[in-house]
Amino acid sequence: MGTRIAIIGAGAVGCVVGGLLTKAGHDVTLIDQWPEHVEAMKTRGLRLSGTCGEHVIMVKALHLHEAQRLSQPFDAVFISVKSYDTEWATALGVRHLKRDGGVVVDFQNGINDERVALLAGKDRTLGCVILIGAGMYEPGHAMRTDPGTLGFKIGEHDGRDTDRARALVTLLGDVAPTKLTANLWGERWSKLAVNCMANPVAGLSGLGTAEVRTHPGACRVAIQLAAEAIMVGRACGYEVEPVWGYEAQRYVDAYAGRGLDELQHDLRETAAGRGGGRPSMLQDVMRGRRTEIDYLNGYVVDQGTRVGVKTPFNAKIVELFHQHGVGTLTPDIKHLDPLIAMRP
Repeated sequence: MGTRIAIIGAGAVGCVVGGLLTKAGHDVTLIDQWPEHVEAMKTRGLRLSGTCGEHVIMVKALHLHEAQRLSQPFDAVFISVKSYDTEWATALGVRHLKRDGGVVVDFQNGINDERVALLAGKDRTLGCVILIGAGMYEPGHAMRTDPGTLGFKIGEHDGRDTDRARALVTLLGDVAPTKLTANLWGERWSKLAVNCMANPVAGLSGLGTAEVRTHPGACRVAIQLAAEAIMVGRACGYEVEPVWGYEAQRYVDAYAGRGLDELQHDLRETAAGRGGGRPSMLQDVMRGRRTEIDYLNGYVVDQGTRVGVKTPFNAKIVELFHQHGVGTLTPDIKHLDPLIAMRP
């Protein structure tokens, strides 16, 4: 695989990855739909800060409408948009993908791999589980917020060890520690559990990533949300990998009332070492954007219905988000009260 790369969706994570890959000498093109952001990168360069260090990198950046000018195909296209934009972004990426040997990488939150593969073809699709954290609060500036030791998990849908997967591991190693996984779906469900914990709780309350784990009520709700996701993932036939560094079974046990205090204690103790940024859903709420609630917790509810696993906490948090229109939610810790009052 060559190193001509397109990243469709130059949000916080897309910019951290695209910027650092560019700095490492790779040929990267960032394509995004936020006009001011693209113009800032074109005129001033991309500024990166936080745990990746301070950098200003002159990147290749294109508005969506400028993609029609592209004449040379890409070796790899990273789909890094919000889940609700998956189909159009994948279609755009496939249009500019090298015909022979090109790969499309699902580089998103949620479980969208099959939706990507439906358009790109399963034989041209790989999955990447993102463990780094990042934020973006102004055009042209992305901030890495995790401790700097986290990275990525690359995997084939069928768990094979392939040259193209290993090539991506090497490529992303220029950004952060990257590993090949034979259990893509178990890793996906683990990350989905994390997203179902941190994202909506932060989006409703305004708490940051670390605070979700240190606030007693928020932490208990987060554990219950994660446990339901784990139970659904297992019922779907997947071996769910550890969640926030702890074995998945601990969350399921805590949901049933066994070891809840101990798990809360451990999550609180490790919170300081795992980054203090804002989860992406809170960033979306703050910017008045549509959230991914239906593709995270809503996905757990839908799959739970399919496999016969009850998900009352995930259903409730989806309901609480749906009570607010796009751009009308003001984060407040009181929004968690209905969830804190619930019992499994």
